[in-house]
Amino acid sequence: MRILLRYKWTWLMLLLALAMAAYLAASSWASRTGKLPVIGEVHDFSLENVNGDTVTLSDTEGKVRLVYFFFTQCPDVCPVTTFTLSQTQKLLIKDGSFGKDSSFLSISFDPQNDTREAIKTFADRFHANYGGWYFLRGDQEKVRNLAADSFKILIAGNSKDNFAHANLIGLVDRENRLRALYNAGDMDQVTPEFLEDAVNKLARE
Repeated sequence: MRILLRYKWTWLMLLLALAMAAYLAASSWASRTGKLPVIGEVHDFSLENVNGDTVTLSDTEGKVRLVYFFFTQCPDVCPVTTFTLSQTQKLLIKDGSFGKDSSFLSISFDPQNDTREAIKTFADRFHANYGGWYFLRGDQEKVRNLAADSFKILIAGNSKDNFAHANLIGLVDRENRLRALYNAGDMDQVTPEFLEDAVNKLARE
C-alpha cells in the first residue's frame, strides 16, 4: 500500500496513457475505414444545469453531442479546450445545426467549487449559447463514474491537491453511442473546423 501511495502519480499517468492509447487505436481504425466505430454506450444521467434544472442525456437524444469533462479552476487545459468548443459553436451556429442537430455537454467534476454561479461565470467567458450548450454539475462520484464507464476518461485527485484527467472530447451520436474520443491537446489536429466537420458528418449518417 505504501508503494502504491508513493508512486500514485506514476500509476495515474500510466492509466492516462492507456486511455490515450485506446483513443489512438480508435482514430487509426476510423482513418482506415472512413467510418467512426462504436466505442461504447453512453449511460443516461441526471445532472443540474446553471439554472438549477435537471438535465438528462435523454433530453438531448436525437442530436450529435460533444461531451467534455472539466473544472472551472483548471489552470491550463480546460479553458483552452472550452475556447476551442466555443469556436466550434460559432461554426455550427453559422451553418444552422447548433441546438437543432447538435449540442455540447460540459460536465464539471468539482462540485465543491463549481457552484451553479461559478460555472455560469466560466461559461459566459466563452459566450456559451445555452440553447445548445449545457453546462452541468452533480455528485462527484457519480460524475467520475460517468466519465470512466461511458467515456473511458479517468479523473483523479481532488480540489485540494488539484485534479488530473485525460483531456478528451467525446463524440456521441444520435443513439447515445460513443463514436470517438478526440485529444483536445492536439491543437493542430483537433481544431474547431475539425470538430464541426466531425459533428456534421455524424449527423448525416
